[in-house]
Amino acid sequence: MKQRKETSMSFRASARFKLALALAAQHENRSQSNLLETLIFEFCRQKGIEVPADAVVRQE
Repeated sequence: MKQRKETSMSFRASARFKLALALAAQHENRSQSNLLETLIFEFCRQKGIEVPADAVVRQE
């Protein structure tokens, strides 16, 4: 089941990172946000970091 993507994120990155992300996403035929999400979830899986399916972002 697809999860709704309703949380906006913003961060600063180097021009090199931005280009690398664009090239990698294009190579994988994915959007940049989809590629980042895929990579982060795979990283967590490999490191044994449990991410609850019903996670909620806490407003601080």
